[in-house]
Amino acid sequence: MRRIRVFDTTLRDGEQSPGVALNAQEKLEIALQLARLNVDVIEAGFPIASPGDAEGVKLVADNVKGRAVCALARAKDKDIDIAWECLKNAEHPIIHTFIATSDIHLRHKLRLSREEALEQAVWAVKRAKKYVADVEFSAEDATRSDWEYLSRVYAAVIEAGATIINVPDTVGYITPFEMQELIKYLLENTRGIEKVVLSVHCHNDLGLATANSLAAVLAGAGQVECTINGIGERAGNAALEEIAMSLYVRRDFFQAETNLNFQEIYRTSRLVSQRTGMLVQPNKAIVGQNAFAHESGIHQDGVLKEKLTYEIMDARLIGREDRVLVLGKHSGRHAFAKKIEELGYKLSEEELNQAFQRFKQLADQKKDITEDDLKAIVSEEVAKPEEIYHLDFVHVCCGNNILPTATVRLVKDGKEVLEGVATGVGPVDAAYKAISKMLGISSNLVNYTLQSITGGTEALGEVIVRILDGDEEYIGRGSSQDVVVASVIAYLSAINRMAQRKRKLNPQKDYGES
Repeated sequence: MRRIRVFDTTLRDGEQSPGVALNAQEKLEIALQLARLNVDVIEAGFPIASPGDAEGVKLVADNVKGRAVCALARAKDKDIDIAWECLKNAEHPIIHTFIATSDIHLRHKLRLSREEALEQAVWAVKRAKKYVADVEFSAEDATRSDWEYLSRVYAAVIEAGATIINVPDTVGYITPFEMQELIKYLLENTRGIEKVVLSVHCHNDLGLATANSLAAVLAGAGQVECTINGIGERAGNAALEEIAMSLYVRRDFFQAETNLNFQEIYRTSRLVSQRTGMLVQPNKAIVGQNAFAHESGIHQDGVLKEKLTYEIMDARLIGREDRVLVLGKHSGRHAFAKKIEELGYKLSEEELNQAFQRFKQLADQKKDITEDDLKAIVSEEVAKPEEIYHLDFVHVCCGNNILPTATVRLVKDGKEVLEGVATGVGPVDAAYKAISKMLGISSNLVNYTLQSITGGTEALGEVIVRILDGDEEYIGRGSSQDVVVASVIAYLSAINRMAQRKRKLNPQKDYGES
């Protein structure tokens, strides 16, 4: 079996998904989970992009051990220097530098000749090599580049010291057959390529990212670059979980395997979804809500007789469970704590107490408590910001011939009571307007998503919102059996993050006076 390296770019290319903005602590939280998943390389960000991105890369490099940590840099001295500054405390730092090689990009974007681009690529690799032993070079838009020229560029950067050569399908243009042919061509025609790792980075514009990545593996590539849940620019990247399970389930065909800890796949998917605010579509392969669900009577009958009739992998392999938990309203704190530990969570005493209280509240109202319910409760408690504003009371009145009205009461800093009333186009809109009115804020709600954690009318509803305050974006999450309450909790979570930041920047000025 060949060993395929997994290069995870969730924190870099994944964060470039429209509307996603992770802070440094959220990046670290995801990076630590990626380490538990046992990816080979964590691309932590693009330091030159912003001070916040640089801070996130540095935090990951300083704190994540046992994994290679990578930072992206254009073929420019400042990019490469800042990347090194952020990476210098990493156990295994990698600088990933790139320049476009397609005539489309050279002519219209860079306005460089082929020779000028080649010289710049060599210069960038040499500069990065002064800092780190491992340098990755990417030829942006490689799949639309002239193959002979592409091979020449790769040979030159290998000679300059690159140890990883990446072939990006930047715009998701290539097909699996063409990808196989391209990888074979490069392996046969690029001087020195046998000394380096050959990598691919595929985008999903035509829905072929996973297929193209697997085609490259078949042709001889030794590394795949991918993201959790396939998030990323435009239509996203190749999905890590799809590549990993394809190689595992069809190892007889691919004759290749990864170092991944499959048990952490589902937990990582949920964490990334919650922190980015990007919900996983129900029919998403491997990690979608319906991935192991059967509704057809024929399918149900077959699965009950033998799982292999309609399931090609065991849900438990990736950390999912089908069965309903025995935990209920009579369960004690010790049993709850043990189950949380079995699920892989490490909570502080305070977080455990808060999560247990939420569990008991839910158990009084819901007959069956599933693992997904528990994961939603725990994830919300762990990610909850310090509460400046706490929800004390919300009441809504709505119907088909009634103007939706909401009354909301908040407690500020544990003592001051604030109350507001507003009308809206629906109960959630009315509640949000009541909160905004009483706090005197004009935050722009840029995204609101609602999904059911489990099935049935008693299911927990999970709400994720993003609000914009100037140039800053804040994510809030909330869950409850009442979708209005879940919506208000999520909105307040985002507002609390915003209020915390404003207090930090200007401690003398109180924020949110009614």
